[in-house]
Amino acid sequence: MTELPTHPGLRTQRDGDILTITLANPAKRNPQTPTLWHALEQLATGLDPEVRLVILNAEGKDFSTGLDRGMLSREGIQGEPRVLSVAANRGMGETTELIRGFQRAFTAWGEVSAIVLAAVQGHAIGAGFQLALAADLRIVTTNVQFAMREPSLGLVPDLGGTLPLVRALGYSRALEICVTSRFIGAQEAVAYGLATLAVPPEKLDEVTLEVAKAVLEIPDAALRETKQLLRAAVHNDAEAQLVAEREAQARLLIGVVGKNMEQRPHDHDDHDHDHDGHDHDGHGHQH
Repeated sequence: MTELPTHPGLRTQRDGDILTITLANPAKRNPQTPTLWHALEQLATGLDPEVRLVILNAEGKDFSTGLDRGMLSREGIQGEPRVLSVAANRGMGETTELIRGFQRAFTAWGEVSAIVLAAVQGHAIGAGFQLALAADLRIVTTNVQFAMREPSLGLVPDLGGTLPLVRALGYSRALEICVTSRFIGAQEAVAYGLATLAVPPEKLDEVTLEVAKAVLEIPDAALRETKQLLRAAVHNDAEAQLVAEREAQARLLIGVVGKNMEQRPHDHDDHDHDHDGHDHDGHGHQH
């Protein structure tokens, strides 16, 4: 088995078809940095094709309070790219390329064929909110607090979160949430489609595993095809989506036929002789 990428702020655990990726710096409320994002990107792009479901969760009371604020200081954080220095000295081109690399930690999860399930508790702010939005499904605790706080810092959400936010909420409500930087609680998150369901904090792990097991009951090929089909529906026009539907279904039907053919007994020898064991001449007459 390929060794998984590591980072001090991440913990990974493989259990059969499920890979669990845990934000593991609860003392600091699971802050995010570019090196952590690089590890997340590597986990996504190098995901074992045998993994059918990925759980994104976090230790402690909060999912993630977002970017480590040290990244926005003049000194930066040792071992991390100095974002402000690049912006000040390298210009638009290098700054946008730097951010492009950061974004891959989030957008890469939409490209994997496995289902990605985020289990979110407490605060999920900025990059924390956007990491949750990178998942296909979100289960939240009743005390969850989502917020897109970047505009209040003089910035914009830039980690792939604006598109899923607008898809879920529509332009006006997404704009209102961003420019007010207000919190979204569990009830509102479920009502708006940002979360699948809300559960008490002490039930989060249990319910997450229940949902994971329900998802994994679906045949593997159908599960992967369904994810890609529905993600394509967001940008396809009606005709393109019909094409995508029939092509996905054809692949599944052909796969089923292939499996059935493989399982059929090899009975070609039965046609060489009559079942009564007697030989026949070319005219079908018994000798």
